[in-house]
Amino acid sequence: MDSKLDQNSPLAFSVTDDEAGERLDSFLAARIENWSRARLQRLIEDSDVLVNGRTAKSSYKTRPHDEIEIELNSLPVAAFAPEEIPIEIVHEDDDLVVVNKPAGMVVHPAAGSPTGTLANALAFHFRELSTAAGPVRPGIVHRLDKGTSGLLVVAKTEVAHEDLADQFRAREVFKSYVALVHGQIERKRGQVDQPIARDPRNRTRMAIVAGGRPALSLFVVREAFQRFTRLDVELKTGRTHQIRVHLASIKHPVVGDSVYGGGRDKTVPDPRVRGAIARLQRQFLHAHELGFRHPRTQQDVRFTAALPSELQDLLALIRDQQT
Repeated sequence: MDSKLDQNSPLAFSVTDDEAGERLDSFLAARIENWSRARLQRLIEDSDVLVNGRTAKSSYKTRPHDEIEIELNSLPVAAFAPEEIPIEIVHEDDDLVVVNKPAGMVVHPAAGSPTGTLANALAFHFRELSTAAGPVRPGIVHRLDKGTSGLLVVAKTEVAHEDLADQFRAREVFKSYVALVHGQIERKRGQVDQPIARDPRNRTRMAIVAGGRPALSLFVVREAFQRFTRLDVELKTGRTHQIRVHLASIKHPVVGDSVYGGGRDKTVPDPRVRGAIARLQRQFLHAHELGFRHPRTQQDVRFTAALPSELQDLLALIRDQQT
């Protein structure tokens, strides 16, 4: 068995002859510490585990030389400690907290980012948080990329966590992002329905891969410029780097995305705009609206977070070039 774990790669196993014949969930539970078989089954059901690059069922029987991938970016318990880091609270009640994460902050500790995360901040600011996602992910129900800002819901209780997690699995949570992309998109609305998995040629990136995890993004054009388009993007699934990969696949990469942008930022002709994009040091992607069913009241709730000032400033500069 060969396994590895770092900030940018999934946990990977290669099945030996002696290990063949086990159920997939049992195989993983025996090899991954602090993850119950039930939790692993949920990941499998959510298509977050791949066997030879394809999704599989928990009952799948492993075969010699199977390559199994699962993303588990966690750290030993001893590495985690609360930290006095300011966080913006959009809403708080007895069951949950909605926070506005800034760009540049990692959601939870991982190899390469052991401290300074949102999870460290949450553990300092709140006495009670769910432990359903593990000791280094207090209250964490879902994630945002480091370079993406915006709304996250955090569970205070185990009951709230389970309810919210069920809503995410059932794709009942409304998640809308503001994205600025390169180029003009002629149609007013559209969608990208393409599976996503690790890029076989570069394991630090995601890519559209046949047999990968199903992924669906819907977009609406909100503002068109000569060389850019501002979109509202609704996520129907929550794959790693989904919006960035999907928009890059239709030749409209997110502004400021150094991983999937294909160097488009450097081709902007106006030096003021080009310089402003370089100074962002983040992608122009903001989770501005989040809606779900409240775990206690079962009433629909929705929250919004305005664009950060640095993104507003870039938009204002681009608008100024239009006049």
